[in-house]
Amino acid sequence: MPEQSNRGAEIRLDGVSKHYPKSIALDNVSLTVEPGEFMTFLGPSGSGKTTTLNLIAGFTDLTTGSVRIDGRQMDDVPVHKRDLGIVFQHYALFPHMSVFDNVAFPLARRKVSKAETVQLVHAALETAGLAGFSERYPAELSGGQQQRVALARALVFQPKVLLLDEPLGALDKNLREKLQLELRRIHRDVGRTFVFVTHDQEEALTLSDRIAVFNNGRIEQVGTAKELYERPASAFVAGFIGESTMVPDASAGTVTVVRPEHGELFPAEAALPTGMQGAPVTVRQSVYLGAGWKHEIVLDLPGQAEPVAGVIRGAEQLDWLAGSNTPAQLAWHPGRVAVLHA
Repeated sequence: MPEQSNRGAEIRLDGVSKHYPKSIALDNVSLTVEPGEFMTFLGPSGSGKTTTLNLIAGFTDLTTGSVRIDGRQMDDVPVHKRDLGIVFQHYALFPHMSVFDNVAFPLARRKVSKAETVQLVHAALETAGLAGFSERYPAELSGGQQQRVALARALVFQPKVLLLDEPLGALDKNLREKLQLELRRIHRDVGRTFVFVTHDQEEALTLSDRIAVFNNGRIEQVGTAKELYERPASAFVAGFIGESTMVPDASAGTVTVVRPEHGELFPAEAALPTGMQGAPVTVRQSVYLGAGWKHEIVLDLPGQAEPVAGVIRGAEQLDWLAGSNTPAQLAWHPGRVAVLHA
């Protein structure tokens, strides 16, 4: 697309809440999205991530707090005046319009000249990887191509902020992964602020500059993929971002988070290498995955109220494992794990 002087906008949420008569959808959330950042809202259904997106867009009214975009208070600004591009999971294309006319629709509403419309639409289609598709109709396109049209339509009027509400959720895995990489490229090319909602942690890790992890109407932690994975701030974040084994220590009131690649398995009676800590486990089963082995384990701790399951991965087959339900030890180096207060 043509070079623009205005790039991405800052989004600032201060003490934002959304209350309903019988529930609290969002509770005192504060967050700053930096100009040009790719921010992902990640969390399970009902965690507050989509509510937050809707408050930014203006689809939902605030109960308390404030939303500012580029320093401008948004509380009384209607949706169509917030200058936001929005992409939904369901593409919402006009079936009777060509690709060109679908993408040009926001420009027609803004009374952009015909000559500039042609330039902007073709630039948006090229950015979205749809050069040469302008005369086709939605029914002639695949699901991935339709989503690209929706993306081009959201970008064509050059908004400073693009909001994306689970836009890849309806696509199959292979196409979804391909479009994830395309989204990263498009974000890099246009330089706008992207706010992306998903419940898929792998998708969030792939796409984001930073991730805000939502749970029960609050933000548990904001950070890069590396920060969230290696230094989770809570047991919820540790369990939601990637696989892990949670090893509780009742006497210390802590939980040690052992990621699959940071744990090692040893025979039950073996002496652990110097400097390593460990816990007794039962290896329920081991599965060969081509690139290595996946071991499903259960902790065997005194006074354990219920089973604590986990996963350990390794490149080599462990010859001493005698099949399913083998007693063993899970060991880890303290410097490679996160320790949380229970």
